[in-house]
Amino acid sequence: MNTTLETTADPLPEELAFLGERLTAFNDGDVGASGKKALAVFVRDDAGAIVAGISGYTAWGWLYVQWLWVDEKLRGQHMTGKMLDAAEQEAVARGCKNAWIDTFNPNAARVYQRQGYQPFGTLADFPVGRSRIFLRKTLSGA
Repeated sequence: MNTTLETTADPLPEELAFLGERLTAFNDGDVGASGKKALAVFVRDDAGAIVAGISGYTAWGWLYVQWLWVDEKLRGQHMTGKMLDAAEQEAVARGCKNAWIDTFNPNAARVYQRQGYQPFGTLADFPVGRSRIFLRKTLSGA
């Protein structure tokens, strides 16, 4: 079989979907089905606009918080903790026992630690001048 190596900054959505499907099939055969399911928590203002939110998923008994954002006007009002609590409750309802999150913002890392997350690894200079911090938590009620 002849092959060609292609590098692109503009992959087609269907090509990325193909990779995702193939990797999922491999992983399902290797370690069992992940049961991956999206999980989001949104905070909306009176007009219905999103002013804070979490996006992530549950899989293999874990909650992964991929994105967490709070509008500047709401920072310092414990919104992160409220959203994490809601996401964790849903994750426990889905059978999750643990959660993980990562950040390169030291202030965010401190907030996550106040919520019970503990660092388990770092990548120095990711991005340059910062460290990406990986944190995990055993979910209560799990």
